[in-house]
Amino acid sequence: MGKLVDGIWQTRKDEQASGAFEREDSQLRHWITADGTPGPTGEGGFKAEAGRYHLYIARACPWAHRAMVMRTLKGLQSMIDYSVVHWYMGDDGWTFAEGAGVTADRIGGHRFLRDVYTASEAHYTGKVTVPVLWDRQTDRIVSNESADILRMFNRAFDHLGARAVDYYPADLAREIDMINACVYDNVNNGVYKAGFATTQAAYDSAANALFKKLDWLEAVLGTRRYLCGNVQTEADWRLFTTLVRFDAVYHGHFKCNRQRLVDYPNLWSLTRELYREPGIADTVDWMHITHHYYESHRTINPSGIVPIGPVLDFSSASERGPAAGKAAR
Repeated sequence: MGKLVDGIWQTRKDEQASGAFEREDSQLRHWITADGTPGPTGEGGFKAEAGRYHLYIARACPWAHRAMVMRTLKGLQSMIDYSVVHWYMGDDGWTFAEGAGVTADRIGGHRFLRDVYTASEAHYTGKVTVPVLWDRQTDRIVSNESADILRMFNRAFDHLGARAVDYYPADLAREIDMINACVYDNVNNGVYKAGFATTQAAYDSAANALFKKLDWLEAVLGTRRYLCGNVQTEADWRLFTTLVRFDAVYHGHFKCNRQRLVDYPNLWSLTRELYREPGIADTVDWMHITHHYYESHRTINPSGIVPIGPVLDFSSASERGPAAGKAAR
């Protein structure tokens, strides 16, 4: 037996071995490209077309959130629509149960997200997670890897009228990849490693690595406006979806409590600056975020009680400069 953690089945064998949380790799990794030619992984045939693709998200999930952020930044709202799952995830995983801010499955009318996967791949046995990018034309999942979806949204639709902003410019690609790798392992996934650790040693290792990396990021932002210099890149936005949740859920619920985000002046300022970018605040749903974590993770919070705080002001201007920063071009 085991347990379901954000759509990922964790076996007792893994848990007993080290008490460490292990995140399974995404399996469905095709790419939308401007002309439908194959991308870095998977099959070709997924040409960028307005109205062809549909995004499944959970408002609570930081991985799905970053896909919605890039959709907003690139102005793809009229080209790519979406469905929203319920914030509570129990034994059935993500569902389309009725609730505030939840939509029906606008493609297949399914009750459970797992049915979206099997509608695409009848014998699918992998993880059932968000985001999911669906192709209406072939009735298949294009991708369930958020990092890839960010890259698709960043470039594939430019010739169709997406905003002419490149968040993964060639001259910064190597630095972005380096920052993404260490941030993913120690921060994005690091909070989960700390929160779902089942031994003291596993928790100590994850929590110490998390705050060591936050200390480093704070120092980096003391010397430059954004993580890769004076322009916003994908690296800033991949970090943002973890930082914006930090004090509300990770600090208390996941025991990431050596410091709060607000105790890091540069990281707190960056988060508020990014939050104030046009349309970004609308991608943040505090009810879904707090209720998902505190209600769904009963091994951590058996009562399911959702705390009333903290009260955080993301709307005030950043001390680091104008809120409307530049994006890489």
